[in-house]
Amino acid sequence: MPWSPRATLLRDLVLGVLGTAAFLLDLGTDLWAAGQYVLSGRYLWAVLVLALLGLASVALQLFSWVWLSADPADLHAPQPSGRCLALLHLLQLGYLYRCVQGLQQGLLVWQQEAPSEFDLAYADFLSLDISMLRLFETFLETTPQLTLLLAIILQSGRAEYFQWVGVCTSFVGISWALLDYHRALRTCLPSKPLPGLASSAVYFLWNLLLLWPRVLAVALFSALFPYYVALHFLGLWLVLLLWVWLQGTDFMPDPSSEWLYRATVATILYFSWFNVAEGHTRGRATIHLAFLLSDSVLLVATGVTHSTWLPNGIPLQIWLSVGGICFLLGLALRLVYYRWLHPSRHREPDQVDGARSFLSPEGCQLPQNRRVVQLAQNFYPKARDEAVLPGKGKVNGIL
Repeated sequence: MPWSPRATLLRDLVLGVLGTAAFLLDLGTDLWAAGQYVLSGRYLWAVLVLALLGLASVALQLFSWVWLSADPADLHAPQPSGRCLALLHLLQLGYLYRCVQGLQQGLLVWQQEAPSEFDLAYADFLSLDISMLRLFETFLETTPQLTLLLAIILQSGRAEYFQWVGVCTSFVGISWALLDYHRALRTCLPSKPLPGLASSAVYFLWNLLLLWPRVLAVALFSALFPYYVALHFLGLWLVLLLWVWLQGTDFMPDPSSEWLYRATVATILYFSWFNVAEGHTRGRATIHLAFLLSDSVLLVATGVTHSTWLPNGIPLQIWLSVGGICFLLGLALRLVYYRWLHPSRHREPDQVDGARSFLSPEGCQLPQNRRVVQLAQNFYPKARDEAVLPGKGKVNGIL
């Protein structure tokens, strides 16, 4: 049954609250784990947890600050002064400020009987930025933290209660970010309806099922060769960074900040697929899948040949068997999604209940998040001619 407009707004507001809560829960779990490592005298593990947390947070604040600085000055009015915003980002609170700002706008439009087109479009604008930041945080912090956590469990031979909590919250955070990003891409294209339950479930499952074997392979190698995993990551990251650069990305407002985006995408590609270029992606996705699969097989083979170095009691064969099954299921679901559920496979109605267009009947200027719309059109190439996108080089924020 289609959602009514007010029910749609309430649903978006609730999802925003839950997304912010998931981020805070994951953050609290990481700090709790670091504290437990310090109390038990395992200072190196605590430093690694805090280092991953700090690096990801700095990158997140940089993205948020660059985007805010590039947006039109009157788009986010009223908001704190530039110095106050700079202080918030310096204190690593920029992302939380974005979340609060998005929740305030969502509450505003939900409380109105007939919200204006501008308020609706501005709420979408904010939610799209938050979705992108959440995705970056997932692959810069949550996924590496999960990899580190599994490596610690493999190396120590046991899992403590706070580590199980960390595994659960990591999977919740990754799942939420994947679903939220999928929904955000579809929101960008007014000609495409929001994803249904089947489409969202299959998209989520194939991403998660393909991500888990990759995380397990890197974790196994990290547990056995903790001093070489950094070299492995750096070598692959440089290759992936070169690949992203050759595709000519144009996501950030200036060339210098574009390298921050390329470095982040290279990190995402180390774990999972992320499309950044125009055109059909089947060839690039196949090359990337084969590349990651080959690397993961080498990591697992190396780990198996040195598995005697691990403590007794580690059910490594069971873990690897589950990882292999997850990969095959994820690959099958990925094929199902792109064969039958991807919107590029068929034309869909121009408008559905719950989908909000960025263009008003009066033709007034409305906010449009050009950077995320660009990614959406890369993901759904057949929708490029159906959506209105500011030209290359135009300012983000107003259409």
